[in-house]
Amino acid sequence: DKSREEWIFDYPAQVILTASQIWWTTDVNGTFTRIEEGFSNALREYNKKQISQLNTLINLLLSYLNDQDRGKITTLCLIDLHARDVVSKMLNLKIENSNDFTWQSQLRHRWDSKDNNCYANICDARFKYQYEYLGNKSRLVITPLTD
Repeated sequence: DKSREEWIFDYPAQVILTASQIWWTTDVNGTFTRIEEGFSNALREYNKKQISQLNTLINLLLSYLNDQDRGKITTLCLIDLHARDVVSKMLNLKIENSNDFTWQSQLRHRWDSKDNNCYANICDARFKYQYEYLGNKSRLVITPLTD
């Protein structure tokens, strides 16, 4: 098993970005499960993990990278920043379960092991991932207003 900062160099940007979003959804849902089990600080702990992951990516950006890897990591940083902001918002609003609209209204990528497919969920809508991809270009903005 490789660490996240190692395997991002092994795969194309589309795979890295999609996998990262699946893991984020899985991690946040797991965090809500921990809260239900009595670990009241689980979301705060996860937020600290996100900040650590972002710091690792930023340190990678400060090193020598080819243009392709720099673009991939820059895009991943922006998506991770948005994910951190979503979790911070849920912390501030004291969200404690995965059924809350604040979480449900987020675009959540999920892997379904029954049919080996990725799905994108938002509220009660579910769409099969059809390998749509914006390319490895920097996103203009991801803000609460563009969610």
